Amino acid sequence: AGQNRSRRKLESGEDSNEYRAFAGWRILPEHNSRIYECDQEIDHQIISIITYSETINWLFSQLPMYQRIGQAAYKADLSNTLNLAEYLDHPETSFKSVHLAGTNGKGSTSHMLASVLQEAGYKVGLYTSPHLKDFRERIKINGNMISEGAVVDFIDEHRRFFETNQLSFFEMTVGMAFDHFRKEEVDIAVVEVGLGGRLDSTNIIIPEVSVITNIGMDHTQFLGNDLPTIAGEKAGIIKEGVPVVIGEKQAEPVEVFERIAHEKNSELIFAEQVIDQIYPTDLHGGYQHKNQRTALATLEVLRRKGWSMLDENIIQGLQNVIKNTGLSGRWQVIMQHPKVICDTAHNKEGLSLVLAQLISERFRDLHVVLGVVNDKKLDEILPLFPKHACYYFCAPAIPRAMDAGKLSEQAGRFGLLGAFYESVRDAYEEAIKNADKDDIIFVGGSTFVVAEVL
Repeated sequence: AGQNRSRRKLESGEDSNEYRAFAGWRILPEHNSRIYECDQEIDHQIISIITYSETINWLFSQLPMYQRIGQAAYKADLSNTLNLAEYLDHPETSFKSVHLAGTNGKGSTSHMLASVLQEAGYKVGLYTSPHLKDFRERIKINGNMISEGAVVDFIDEHRRFFETNQLSFFEMTVGMAFDHFRKEEVDIAVVEVGLGGRLDSTNIIIPEVSVITNIGMDHTQFLGNDLPTIAGEKAGIIKEGVPVVIGEKQAEPVEVFERIAHEKNSELIFAEQVIDQIYPTDLHGGYQHKNQRTALATLEVLRRKGWSMLDENIIQGLQNVIKNTGLSGRWQVIMQHPKVICDTAHNKEGLSLVLAQLISERFRDLHVVLGVVNDKKLDEILPLFPKHACYYFCAPAIPRAMDAGKLSEQAGRFGLLGAFYESVRDAYEEAIKNADKDDIIFVGGSTFVVAEVL
């Protein structure tokens, strides 16, 4: 390097934090391969390349992640998140927000809200989980994913803190999202809970309105074994004096919501009681009607609080959810003749709605590419699937996946017959090979199965 300004492509394979020891090195944003520029004299030493893929690999492997390995990754404590928020100088206080929890529908509802707010001219942050293909799907602004460079820089800048405090994947990702929304000065962020509500890492925001879509029996090992207990965990996002919208009025949870809303002096709004009109949307699936009512009730609360939205913004926002936000995996038709439908529904309540719609479709034969995770209660979900179908059992490529042979064996007890395959891709390709142009192929059972097909 010497005394003159120099550029070096940094070598890979070393500690990706090493470059920070050298004063004067900085990233050149025009180079995706992470090239650095130096104004100072340095020793001739190897400085590591910091790539996006290396950063993501570290993020995924450094500490447990619930979506990949399950219960071992769950932290029933907000202390790490509060510590991180203080360290980052409380980015969560720099933007307005909408906070969504619920067993099913919160992802679709979140994207509907973001799309409408974008149509109304706002700069909208969107935080959701899990992702399908790319980690950056979790953090978007006006439909645009966070850049690879921003991910790398955030992790590199704060990695020592993360390691010292043993933060989880989800805690780090929430911190990244909130920091990104602050830096980009969003007008409002739509923030989806990862798991539960009360102890979720997102639950440090004070939103304009809280939303709970519905309550079902999912993640019971963390949230409780009955609907009122689960409702109590999700109602933990209700804040003092902040209105709360409930998507579905269910007999058992309703008393919990009424009690906690009263304790918090929060207006309680049941979407199905205040919304009687729905609009055309590019999100297919009859189950989206419930999600749309929830979104519309939430938008009415925002309007009352001074957020400007024309009826035309709402209509256009609902018609362009996929275009505006990039949502995928919800009753997504990826091929015609044969028709291939992918849906990420994975619990009893979600699957019952999706499979009811599947059966109502017109087809000659039905083929089902099915895989699940290993903590799934098969005796609850397998009876929902149609017996008159050909099954292609598989396991997504994650540690938490249920063995395809085991799934096939258990499915046979419920009259669901077929073969099992080494991979999702093998199962899908066999289904394509066997299907006639008038058949339907359904791909589902797990977000991770859908992700490998899209």
